Amino acid sequence: MQTSFPSAPPADPAAVPPGDDAVGLLPPGAGRLAGKVALITGAGSVGPGWGNGRAMAALFAREGAQVFGLDRDAGRLEETARRVAEVGGTMESAGCDVTSGDAVAAAVAACLARFGRIDVLVNNVGGSARGGPVEMDEAVWDAQVDHNLKSVFLLCKHVLPQMERQAAEGGGAGGGSIVNISSTSGLRWTGAAQVAYAATKAGVIQFSRVLAVQYAARRIRSNTVVPGQLHTPMVEARLAGQRAGGDVDALLAQRQSRIPLPFMGDGRDTAHAALFLASDESRFVTGTEIVVDGGMSVRCG
Repeated sequence: MQTSFPSAPPADPAAVPPGDDAVGLLPPGAGRLAGKVALITGAGSVGPGWGNGRAMAALFAREGAQVFGLDRDAGRLEETARRVAEVGGTMESAGCDVTSGDAVAAAVAACLARFGRIDVLVNNVGGSARGGPVEMDEAVWDAQVDHNLKSVFLLCKHVLPQMERQAAEGGGAGGGSIVNISSTSGLRWTGAAQVAYAATKAGVIQFSRVLAVQYAARRIRSNTVVPGQLHTPMVEARLAGQRAGGDVDALLAQRQSRIPLPFMGDGRDTAHAALFLASDESRFVTGTEIVVDGGMSVRCG
């Protein structure tokens, strides 16, 4: 079963919940990732609907990639696998704590044992915690650094040697594409003091840039997708309780007020940007960012 994308968005796209397929994936392309193996972290979702990782897994699989999905909660991957099957793809998966070097090494080894290569790495894990440096507990700061930034470091540490081998064996062909998922909180104030999240997501952007230059000669590309305030399952599962007393509608209205476009995107918008960066269409694109935020980060006030 293929999810579809209507010729025009619904009258009030912001009102479409993230689990509603009324706004679907764009129509299938010509196998834009055919023959590639994609390792995606955070491929589950905290609730029903299109989180970033779930959307990327489904879209990449539909475009021909063999997907290996990781999530700390292996149970969350079951719904992702169902969505992947709906669009005609398959996904292998494994539970993995991406803040543990041993766990990451084991997961990468499992992917290689199954598929023999890794062409695309998507670092999608992340989460926020409220507070500035005075009110934030030191343990929370450390956990945020591990979750949002160390996870990117660890996956790259264990995947890059394989991509280098692929580049060497390919006689000059590209070694791979790394797509890191940051946040507009890493670019500007987005409505709440969350200093650790902002700092680590800014770190992801610069990490990607440094990586891009270091590995360019080996034709390993590194780019970042920077999502804004999307309507993902995270809104209902966590953010509404943290920021709006559990009132989902109030939080959505607050977030929409910052976005120039008159609707709110979801994980599928992140996925389509990531697909471009993962595919050979972006072969001359490295060390840069695609901001997916409906114009929010360029608006003053």
